[in-house]
This record gives sequence, C-alpha cells and structure tokens, in this order.
Amino acid sequence: MPKSHASEIDVLILCGGLGNRLKEVVRDRPKPMAKINSRPFLDILVDYVASYGFKRFILCIGHMGGVIRQHFKNKNDGLTYVFSEEDNPLGTGGAVKNAEPLIHSNPFMVMNGDSFCEVDLTRFLEFQTTNESFVSMVVIDAKDANDYGSITLGDSREITAFNEKDSAGQPQLVNGGIYLFDKDVLQLIPKMTKFSLERDLFPKIVDRDFYGYLADGTFVDIGTPERYRQANDILCDKARSKADKV
Repeated sequence: MPKSHASEIDVLILCGGLGNRLKEVVRDRPKPMAKINSRPFLDILVDYVASYGFKRFILCIGHMGGVIRQHFKNKNDGLTYVFSEEDNPLGTGGAVKNAEPLIHSNPFMVMNGDSFCEVDLTRFLEFQTTNESFVSMVVIDAKDANDYGSITLGDSREITAFNEKDSAGQPQLVNGGIYLFDKDVLQLIPKMTKFSLERDLFPKIVDRDFYGYLADGTFVDIGTPERYRQANDILCDKARSKADKV
C-alpha cells in the first residue's frame, strides 16, 4: 500500500446526531457546536486534526445542520469544508454512506463529532499503511468502561472481538471514535438506510484486516450533561496549560 500524506486524506466528521441526552444543557445548537471554553467543540476537533496537516473536511450534518453550515462555510483558515446533509437520521454508518460521492481519498478518515481523542494522527496514518488495514480504529484504555463496549486486541494489534458493556466498570480497551477506512468498506453499507458502524459493521469485519491503534492521550466525550461538564473542565485545563507554556 503506497504511503498516504495527511494533506491528501479526507476527514469525515459525524455531526448529524439528535443529541437528545444533552438537550437539557445545549438547546439552541447541534451537539458538536456545544461551547467548550467559549469555543464550539467542533472547532476544537477541526483545529486538532488540521494541526497534523489534514486539509479537507466533510461535515456530515443533520439535526440543526444549518448552524454548522453557516459557521464553517465562510471560514478563511486555509481548509476546505464540504457538507453531506441527511434529511432523516441515518446512524453513523448511514451518514458515511450518504457522504460517499464527496469522498475522494483512499483511505479516508472518519471521526465522531462529539468526542475528542488525543492521538498522534501521523503515526495512526502510518499504522494504517504498514498493516495494509481494511479498517484501523483508535483504541483507548478507559479507566471506567461501564458506559462503553470493550474491544479485544490480538498480539499483532488486530481486533478480534467486540464485547458488551461491563457494568463492573473495570479498565478496558474501548473505541476512541477515530477510524481510517479503505474505500471498499463503503460497499458493505446499504444506501439510505439507518446503519450503525459500531453495531452493524464493526463486529462483522473482525476477520478482515481490522486493527486497533492504541492511544494514551486525553479522551473526552460530550454525550451527556455530566460528561459535557467533565469535558469542559478537562479541555479548559489543557488550554490554560498550553497558554502557560507559550
């Protein structure tokens, strides 16, 4: 597999969810636009990814998508933004399939629009190339995994199993919400159908060069009011620490 450069890779961000669990604290905007330290969460994601040299972003929008479109369409930051809009919620996999006509690169990156995972994306891209992966997933070691299903990795970092949520809350490997897909993955996702990457695709491709890249940086998500508040505290602390070093 030829080496890919970040500037050539499309980054697809999933921004179309309804965000029902967060509505009690974020009512006037879609979940990825929730404010963290007075900035939209989605801006933080884009800036982080762009810092590794990625240039082209496909924003998959749905619920209140006009807010995202308006925010990004006139940005003058040297990046390219295109929009893939869903008329009805299609799930994470359906959103990727809906964006297929806009995806130019192979591989391409997909990431959740409501979580932030601190990972070296240059090394992640090299990992994909070295393993000639069908799919590569960023995997994190969660201290309390009771809100997430866990992942089993083999000796060569191949993903061998997806496991149900563990109510005991023990440390386990979990999905970090960032993926690199070979474009042939799109053939496995039905058109215009609600389809989940996590439930309908990933468990079925564990025998197809599916690898997990272990990250050890900060991970936050803003899916619930409690986790949103935690994310705000963590990312604000990181921003202050970074400012102090300048």
